[in-house]
Amino acid sequence: MTGNARVVVHTDAEALAEATAARLLLTVIDTLSVQDRADVVLTGGTVGIATLAAVSRSPLAAAIDWTSVHVWWGDERFVPAGDADRNEGQAQAALLAGLPLPEENIHRMGASSDFASAEEAAFAYAEDIAVEGAPAWDVLMLGMGPDGHVASLFPGHEGYAATGAEVVAVHDSPKPPPTRVSLTLESIRRAKRVWVVAAGAAKAEVVGRSLHGDLELPAAAVRGVQETLWLVDAEAVAQV
Repeated sequence: MTGNARVVVHTDAEALAEATAARLLLTVIDTLSVQDRADVVLTGGTVGIATLAAVSRSPLAAAIDWTSVHVWWGDERFVPAGDADRNEGQAQAALLAGLPLPEENIHRMGASSDFASAEEAAFAYAEDIAVEGAPAWDVLMLGMGPDGHVASLFPGHEGYAATGAEVVAVHDSPKPPPTRVSLTLESIRRAKRVWVVAAGAAKAEVVGRSLHGDLELPAAAVRGVQETLWLVDAEAVAQV
């Protein structure tokens, strides 16, 4: 197992989403009891969006002062605003539209309808991070693909090896759409808590390899300063 990672297993994907939502809400509540704001990095994907939907249904959401919460993304597809592929649009529908969250607290990555290139969008997002004081993300959630990618950092791809930057443009992604914007591994590792959320038998091999430290896989390289959690269902840990 890599570093200080801890594995929490739930029965199935539905239970995983519900439990992760409760964990996220309680962590935000605890964070705001000791500091003035909380910075949360969201992820897309089936389980990620199901988790956000579960947050929206939870009575715990009413206990949070959402004006003190800032929402970020680990990666985004560089497609036009409003495109169904965009993570932020899915998150908006599943959760954000129903929260009393100020628009200025929602830090969306740039769309191709607003920026001429992914590089420009990445630069703008890095500037946004800097303006907000380069927060040490209180919770940074990551989905994981069957190839072991997290955010838009793919095995053997130049974005995975990027250094000296908060945000990187990703071209020729092995998963469509091909152009993306992503936090770098350096930015992810600044997080206080990193949670990798994975479900299903299709993820079992790479979950096992990642937890045994196979650094060919970006998922194996992520970690939080205080906490690294692998939140998984039973099928996803069948090969650990």
